[in-house]
Amino acid sequence: MTKIIFADILEAAEQLTPEDQEYLISILQNRLRDRHRGDRIRDVQEAKQEFTEGKCQPVTSEEIIEELLG
Repeated sequence: MTKIIFADILEAAEQLTPEDQEYLISILQNRLRDRHRGDRIRDVQEAKQEFTEGKCQPVTSEEIIEELLG
């Protein structure tokens, strides 16, 4: 596969009509949304598996905040 340079993509997008640029943006936003949705689904599945395997420990909200601020 040919390596595509980001600047080349931007230049090609500049040559599109404004309507096609908007359509391209819409397509990219939808693909990103789908990718993020897929990531969240995998996260939930992993969490459910960890819970099923007994790898989760009950903690308070204060303990979570303390760990995050660490």
